[in-house]
Amino acid sequence: MIHVPTTSKAGSRLSTLRFTDPQHEPGWRHVVVPAADPRPLASAPRACEVSVAGAGRRHTLPEWNDATWTTSLLVLERGTVVHEEYSDRDGAAGVGPQTLFLGASMTKSVLAHLVGRAVTDGGLGLDDPVTRYVPELTGSGYDGTTVRDVLTMTSGVDWVEDHRDPGSLASRLLGCFPDGDSRALLREVRPGVAPGTRWVYNTADSQVLDWVRERATGRVYADDVARLWRDLGCTSAAVVAVDRTGTALAGGGLAATARDWARIALLAVDGTTDDGTRLLDPGWVAAAARSSYGFTGVGRLPSSITTLAGFGLHWWPLDDEGVRLTADGSRGQFAAADRHTGAVVVKTSLWPYDDFLVDRQARDLSYLGLHALLDLLAPTETHLKEHHP
Repeated sequence: MIHVPTTSKAGSRLSTLRFTDPQHEPGWRHVVVPAADPRPLASAPRACEVSVAGAGRRHTLPEWNDATWTTSLLVLERGTVVHEEYSDRDGAAGVGPQTLFLGASMTKSVLAHLVGRAVTDGGLGLDDPVTRYVPELTGSGYDGTTVRDVLTMTSGVDWVEDHRDPGSLASRLLGCFPDGDSRALLREVRPGVAPGTRWVYNTADSQVLDWVRERATGRVYADDVARLWRDLGCTSAAVVAVDRTGTALAGGGLAATARDWARIALLAVDGTTDDGTRLLDPGWVAAAARSSYGFTGVGRLPSSITTLAGFGLHWWPLDDEGVRLTADGSRGQFAAADRHTGAVVVKTSLWPYDDFLVDRQARDLSYLGLHALLDLLAPTETHLKEHHP
């Protein structure tokens, strides 16, 4: 995500990070997430013509892809792939269906699914204090916060998510991977304002949320993702970055194929798998797609982030009715869904990061394109009544 601009001339680590097949990034540690029960998505390709109005003009689909540095684009209708394309934009050869795309902060939305399963299973309560599960955070800024506070990024802790400033806590947190201790840094985070009164985009909140989830379930992030991967029928192994202690970058380190990212968005539609197995409570699914506070509604977030989305339960609502939502990661990673139609769009990208104005325009234009693509798959009235009485 884009956050508070800085005048620092130092390049961000996010501007040089490998986003395709990051498991080959020198010096990083990754844990493999196996695909234990693969169930390939059906395909029925057809022409996909769209006009995206934004940035002062209209764009055809190829023009939109170029303007937003698309590396993969996948469109699904009722679980079937109807459009799929790939493009090399970082010098990597052979980008295609088997390429692992770093989701960056899309990883947070996978974490939301894991937390939702823990809540659905009854092992975790949203109003529980964080320190009930992680007493190590007693005396830190997270002392007095609840699971709900970190899930909605309203913890109130003293945090600025500025990856362009190499001295920021956000940069220091990313710098814990691969050779640091990320959870030791979380204990350094200080209080700011009262929980539940202010929204600030905060990867530390995600890392704390994962720590809580781990304690509640007894499963580390990679193992819980592997359980999800099996139940969703994901077809390719994924990887997740870990620090020297084995703690996952649950706020940004998961890489998967475009088709498997589509499975993550499909689960956000109604909480069930392709074979009808329910993984998430319907109430959880609906809550994740809506903003929890008036100040996190669509158009109410800081304009330095976007005016076209809000923030729900580690997902980004694209309307206030809870119909459309997306996962969103730095430099243009998206997995969007329409909960009424079941349509899904996955778009990975590699736009420049260090110029925050370029980053902001590309993100907003991407949101407009996601809507345009989802609009192509509007169902018949009969289908709406059948699935959403």
